[in-house]
Amino acid sequence: MKFEKNQYPINLNVETIDAADVVVIGGGPSGVASAISAARLGKKVILIETSAQLGGMATLGGVAIYMPVGNFVGMFKELMTEFIPSQVEESENGEIQWPYAFQFNPILFRHFLNSKLEKEGVKVYFHTNFAKGVMDGNQMRAIIVNTREGLKTIEGKRFVDCTGDGRVAIDAGAMFTTGREEDGLTQPVTLMMIMQNTNKPVDTTLPENCYYYEKVEDLPQGRLLHWERGDDGSLLINMTRVKGNGAKIEDVNYYEKEALKQALSVANFLQRTSHPTYNLVNVASQTGVRQTNQVVGLYTLSEDDIFNARKHEDAVASTKYGIDIHSPEGSKTCDVRELQMYDIPYRCMVPIGIENVLVSGRAISATHVAMSSARVMPTCFALGEAAGIAAALSIDEDCKLKDVSIQKLRELLV
Repeated sequence: MKFEKNQYPINLNVETIDAADVVVIGGGPSGVASAISAARLGKKVILIETSAQLGGMATLGGVAIYMPVGNFVGMFKELMTEFIPSQVEESENGEIQWPYAFQFNPILFRHFLNSKLEKEGVKVYFHTNFAKGVMDGNQMRAIIVNTREGLKTIEGKRFVDCTGDGRVAIDAGAMFTTGREEDGLTQPVTLMMIMQNTNKPVDTTLPENCYYYEKVEDLPQGRLLHWERGDDGSLLINMTRVKGNGAKIEDVNYYEKEALKQALSVANFLQRTSHPTYNLVNVASQTGVRQTNQVVGLYTLSEDDIFNARKHEDAVASTKYGIDIHSPEGSKTCDVRELQMYDIPYRCMVPIGIENVLVSGRAISATHVAMSSARVMPTCFALGEAAGIAAALSIDEDCKLKDVSIQKLRELLV
């Protein structure tokens, strides 16, 4: 790994259109939680999102199911209780009992998040892509973004990188790793889809240039993996798999086409076998990416941490979601192992050498194996909540992000 600091002149000839205390880049679960938590501490917050939708993979990627992480607290608990209260059950002693997994309508969730961020006073820029950081030594002063009106600049005091790929931190000069340690291969990608029960036989014509799967073993993952959502006859399907790195141009160009071909072929297989009355009604607008880059932070979450359920004084999230490694070679295997509850330290979100940028979500500092557990969306909500609070605190305390009071941060999280 090589540490190279990029230097950009502050007076670039690009119009400044806005400024905020905290600028969050990426509107997935970590970005949404970051933005809300910083705004609640009285900070002006801007969130930029490359698409037209907040929610990340839950909306854009069609992963409309939140898997259990053994911990139902904070921002995630609040959002689920407001959005789908019928799935949040109260026990006799008043404690929240989490069902196996939350399932929901991604369109309604998209609308819910729009309304939620409006209420919290967060300004959201849609169809806005991060292009470059404007650096002054080890500090980021602004970001250059590509908008529908061309290149613009947004200034900020603190920046939270929720891009999933560590794009902002890496551009600022942060060190990073990619994929597993021995060869850099990342977990494969998956394109989600929904089929709907029509209660009558459907056309089973296979589209041109698709695959004819005869048996379960022929399927991309070599298994059936789908969930019925409620009693409305909709089937959420996670059964495609394509080898590729979501942070590489040519890989993306290939897997977006290949994943769609697999999705159409999987639907055809289900229609011919177990679901003869189901039509394919929705394919996610983009393929879901499990792993790309990990920004090197002050601490790297490791296998030792998660297998030994290690506790940390600067813990900002806890989870026991198991090891879940889809074969980086693209083969039909998964490494799945259960874990006990372990901590994720705040230091995993603080890039080495960058003073005012935090990384939240799946690009935090972690090894390949540890990341496979820490990457899921409920945990990303928790990490984002902590990042937003830390960004706000560092402004109040007039300190670098690495020097934020952990005691105060944890008090506010609790």
